[in-house]
Amino acid sequence: MSVKSVTHLNFRGDARAALEFYQSVFGGHLAVVTYKDAGNVQDPAEADQVMWGQVVADSGFHVMAYDVPSRLPWDRGENSFFLSLRGETTEEITAYWEKLSDGASIAQPLEPAQWAPLYGMLTDRFGVVWVVDVAREYNS
Repeated sequence: MSVKSVTHLNFRGDARAALEFYQSVFGGHLAVVTYKDAGNVQDPAEADQVMWGQVVADSGFHVMAYDVPSRLPWDRGENSFFLSLRGETTEEITAYWEKLSDGASIAQPLEPAQWAPLYGMLTDRFGVVWVVDVAREYNS
């Protein structure tokens, strides 16, 4: 088993441009899944925005990003990142989730999602927002 934490940057419409910029700086592989790609369009104007994206470079650089939908609050200076925790198995991720949940505010319960075997979001007792999921391969 292995688990890894990655900085997950939050944007409002600029995620693709930011990821492309970081790829130009660090090199590596860019992967992007839009809301349309994932079948999760709630606002047609946001269908082509990034629901999930990342840049992974051989150097070890890794960053994730998405476009916060307009229906959710977003402030560039206040909630511009999450800590993403990704694991290989549901058992592993569920165990971490249960521990992180102690005293947390749950925004999205840990449950199957269209894009991941398990996905959840919480704000821990220290105010850190975690997005937790079981990793699945994405092809760009």
